[in-house]
Amino acid sequence: MAVPWFNCRVCGKEAFVKPSHQKNGWGKYCSRKCNSESQRRGRMFPCHICGRQTYKSPKDQGRSKSGKFFCCKSCQTIWRNLTYVGANHINWKGGSSSYRNALRRANVPAICAKCKVGDSRLLTAHHKDKNRQNNAVSNLIWLCHNCHYLVHHYSNEAKDFVVPVA
Repeated sequence: MAVPWFNCRVCGKEAFVKPSHQKNGWGKYCSRKCNSESQRRGRMFPCHICGRQTYKSPKDQGRSKSGKFFCCKSCQTIWRNLTYVGANHINWKGGSSSYRNALRRANVPAICAKCKVGDSRLLTAHHKDKNRQNNAVSNLIWLCHNCHYLVHHYSNEAKDFVVPVA
């Protein structure tokens, strides 16, 4: 009986197959690695940021809205942070949100005007006239998040922090 040798379909390496396996139609690949490799239908693409080659399946290729491919999430995040800034960002509202900086530049002490909390992590800028376009320092005060909620949702809490309409 002749020894059943074959050439691997992926790497071309000569390998042995048991006669019973050959009868079942096996004996096409020299290893599990080559068998797995033969089932891949995708392509290799260079990472858009670092250029490293990365494999993308047909499903992954179809999911890319930009047509760009990345080797890892950090490269994708770098690209996203470079692309979607300013007016290209989905939450862009015109760039007029510098009211916190206006209070800081005017050296207004970072203390809640209502409860006197001084932790800057808890503070936010409040527009007295509730017009977010009016960033005059006279219209801005510091409020902690809790007091800011109270001022916006309870009229009796807001009476000291609202500019009367003339």
